[in-house]
Amino acid sequence: MDHSSRLRRLQAVLPENKLDLLLVTHLPNVRYLCGFTGSAGALLVSDRGVSFFTDGRYIAQARAEVCGAQIVIARKAPFLAAVESLAGSRTGGVSKKVLGLEGETVPVVMRDRIAARLRPRFKVRSAPQLVERARMVKDAEEIGCIRRAVELGARLFPIIRKKIRPGTREVEVAGSMEYAARCAGAEGMSFSTIIASGQRSAVVHGRASEAAIPRRGFVVCDFGVILTGYCSDRTRTVHVGRPSRAARQMYEAVREAQQAAIAVVRPGVAAGEVDGAARRVLRKWKLARYFTHSTGHGLGLEIHEAPRLAAAQTQRLEPGMVITIEPGAYIPGKWGVRIEDVVVVTPSGCEVLAPRDNELIVI
Repeated sequence: MDHSSRLRRLQAVLPENKLDLLLVTHLPNVRYLCGFTGSAGALLVSDRGVSFFTDGRYIAQARAEVCGAQIVIARKAPFLAAVESLAGSRTGGVSKKVLGLEGETVPVVMRDRIAARLRPRFKVRSAPQLVERARMVKDAEEIGCIRRAVELGARLFPIIRKKIRPGTREVEVAGSMEYAARCAGAEGMSFSTIIASGQRSAVVHGRASEAAIPRRGFVVCDFGVILTGYCSDRTRTVHVGRPSRAARQMYEAVREAQQAAIAVVRPGVAAGEVDGAARRVLRKWKLARYFTHSTGHGLGLEIHEAPRLAAAQTQRLEPGMVITIEPGAYIPGKWGVRIEDVVVVTPSGCEVLAPRDNELIVI
């Protein structure tokens, strides 16, 4: 990854956002900017340079991973060490320096403590999501990492299919998936594996439970793996036993909604338009009121990133954005269906990053 270029681009946009410095403490942002993968680190970015703060546990790791920043080993929490370095620095001139904090992840009480410590030489304020905006558009190396993660997840799905049998507990199915993922080289799971069967298939985020898979009904399988720090996300819904006509119709409605949403993905399209394409299909099938979440989201170093594909979202899609397309329908007390794939926006349209084997599977 070209971390030095990322840091330079961030430094270049600080003045136009009326910032002299930016303190980056959200670990996925830290990793994106300098490559550090540990659990304690902070970056202090200014037009004069970049300093990376960590503690004594990460001396060797920081020296091996950090690019484009001076490494500072501290005896206190990294973000506090960064603040103390500013408190003891000489700013020069008579005007206050403006320090930006990540408003989405720094608690208000911490922001107030930092402001009090740096008063009167620094003005502290919440900064725009500068790093998150940059992370929305992936470079070729990032897309390659996500592609491999998505392909691994797709290869693991047959393991779930073999384990889904009436009477088997949902947690057993999820455990088999997670064990196989580790054996295949995954660093971990993108999130707690969702295996939701029978009436629980109508629970949107129905994490695997002790419930036994029933003799007949849908089973929603939502899972993802992490490879080289990047996440995948995939959902397939299978049916145990012979599906009724109504069950087949509901599955086909969700499948058609996903196809319609993917068909409109291209540069310049607003995120809300993708969501609208899926909802129009489900409205035709009289299922729109059972679609209770957004059509998709960005993913990368985190499982949920910008942009969000929801109604009224005006963010325009750009080449290099990686998004999920995951419409669903959930009838409480009865059943639910969701189908999800990962898509990358290309200069002329989009590409689905794994085979779209989304025909209804009957077990």
